[in-house]
Amino acid sequence: MTSLVTTAHERGITTLTLDSPASRNALSARLVGELAQALESCGKDPAVRAVVLTHTGPTFCAGADLKAPPSPYTFVALLRALVELPKPVVARVAGHVRAGGLGILGACDVVAAGTDVDFALTEVRIGVAPSVISLSLLPRLDPRAASRYYLTGERFDAAEAARIGLVTVVGDDVDEALAPVLDGLRRASPQGLAEAKRLVTARVLETFERDAEDLVQRSASLFASAEAREGMTAFLERRDPAWVV
Repeated sequence: MTSLVTTAHERGITTLTLDSPASRNALSARLVGELAQALESCGKDPAVRAVVLTHTGPTFCAGADLKAPPSPYTFVALLRALVELPKPVVARVAGHVRAGGLGILGACDVVAAGTDVDFALTEVRIGVAPSVISLSLLPRLDPRAASRYYLTGERFDAAEAARIGLVTVVGDDVDEALAPVLDGLRRASPQGLAEAKRLVTARVLETFERDAEDLVQRSASLFASAEAREGMTAFLERRDPAWVV
């Protein structure tokens, strides 16, 4: 069986590539499991100074795979693994990002995006809400921007993503924009990186400790609702759900 997450290593940087372009790198139970396993291996490997998370295809991540989703607890564990990994995790985004994919970005330490990338929190359009991904997103995002994009599901571009705190650096050439970040990580000591990351992720981890169980239960309740069933069916059938006016 072909892996959905591939691994490469160069000069202290391990690159994990989401490699399921046919599904737009949607967060299936299998993809989430493979990514979690790869992160665990990176955490234990002293040769890994930092992790770059990237993708194949024109979409970084389309959000949850509605046909084969992970359990909310499994997804929370993945987000927490990204935040707690004692090595920096850098997202390299050269494709569109939707819904749960934004939660992945929120859990990363640095996010580099191309200028032509766009983002959207589309959960409200299928009858649910960005519940679980709030654990990694709300501590990062400008509150007023979070209100707008949580409520409307609008698309926004990379410049806006940087303005509101989702993206760190934007460039026409994402690899060129990322180069000084990776150079800095290669020059940093492993101990220094681990301790610095503990400082900058402390507030995010407080959110996990306080809110994870409540948000998992909210998410499960929403996905089991009749309104969500209509929304997901409409999405899969490529039509407007019944509530659109």
